[in-house]
Amino acid sequence: MKVCVIGAGYVGLVTGACLAGMGNKVICVDNNKEKIDLLKKGKIPIYEPGLKELVKKTMQKKFLYFTTDIKDGVTNSEIIFIAVNTPPRKNGEADLCYVEAVSREVAQQMKSYKVIVSKSTVPVETGKKIAQTVKIYNKQKVSFDIASNPEFLREGSAIGDFMHPDRIVIGVNSKKAETIMKKLYKPLGAPIIVTDIESAEIIKHAANSFLAMKISYINAVANICERVGADVTQVARGMGLDRRIGAEFLSAGVGFGGSCFPKDLSAFIRIAEKNGYNFELLKVVKKINQEQKNLLLKKLTRAIWNLKDKTIGILGLAFKSNTDDLRNAPAISIIEMLQKEGARIKVYDPQAMEKAKKILKNVIFCKDLYLTAQDSDALVILTEWNEFKKLDFKKIKKKLKTPVIIDGRNMYNPALMRKQGFTYEGIGTK
Repeated sequence: MKVCVIGAGYVGLVTGACLAGMGNKVICVDNNKEKIDLLKKGKIPIYEPGLKELVKKTMQKKFLYFTTDIKDGVTNSEIIFIAVNTPPRKNGEADLCYVEAVSREVAQQMKSYKVIVSKSTVPVETGKKIAQTVKIYNKQKVSFDIASNPEFLREGSAIGDFMHPDRIVIGVNSKKAETIMKKLYKPLGAPIIVTDIESAEIIKHAANSFLAMKISYINAVANICERVGADVTQVARGMGLDRRIGAEFLSAGVGFGGSCFPKDLSAFIRIAEKNGYNFELLKVVKKINQEQKNLLLKKLTRAIWNLKDKTIGILGLAFKSNTDDLRNAPAISIIEMLQKEGARIKVYDPQAMEKAKKILKNVIFCKDLYLTAQDSDALVILTEWNEFKKLDFKKIKKKLKTPVIIDGRNMYNPALMRKQGFTYEGIGTK
């Protein structure tokens, strides 16, 4: 099928590459010429396992094409995905100015029937706004349909998530659009849930907010575990084996980050408020998430007393492993909090260093994890990279000024760490 994806960011690029990998003719459009020039050369601006190889392969087969010309994309496609950024405003609402601008441009370029699909995470009733905008600027009165097709991609495993989804959600108001969207996704062989557009828009916010709630719940349980001498990793295992609960998103730590959970949580709270409902449960989810960062600082202070003029080694900057995404990463907030206390900071991350250099100031960027430990008063683990699971602890202990490890991701066995002579604290562990 002929597809246009407008927005070559994380969601747009993965969507475009995967649809091309399925054998569709895909045009990816972005107004950032520098980014498009890089992509045309096969260079990927984000780190996502397998994405570079898939983009290269589909470009060579001429299934994937990049351009800054939106007219090219609209004219030569039947299905148009809107996958532009929807950044949060100060009040938590999603800023939809890019969605509106793209809707207007698509309308102006349409010469034949199109299915215009919202792929960006947007508040409920955005589909109506897109339809209204397209109708106003569609001077040639070309017929069109609007659809909502929320993405459920996890950074670090996005290609697998796209190609082997739990379900595909399609919100439509016409049988024609439903048929076209079903045809597009049929090769994946996944369950297709067809709803009205408003329900599809709510599904994405409801799903992400629920998962954020699950993380904050286990973090709250971790705090109780510490107070009564229980171990949250054992508690989580006992909970997760219950099929009604499931083991995923039950890992206690310094809290969630990334581009989705914090933004979608705030947006869903705001959607509820605008419609006369006070979603207090989600407000507490946000509060618990922030408190986890404060908790880590308390643990560190307890271990080394004063933070002023101490050197703290940070392992992990990205909000999770297998990505270089620093958006809302707990590590960034924690580093800033430590700097306010007068601490010196050394950092290492396997993938996020270049992006971090544009964000973090007065930080020593180290070439490896052992240089990060060298002469540090404590080592703090903030991202669960596999590389960190293979630490040579004898070497680490020799390099640290004091053998203190604060593990914000519960990567190590507390008893073994203490047996090796470390002052060690996890989150909710014994």
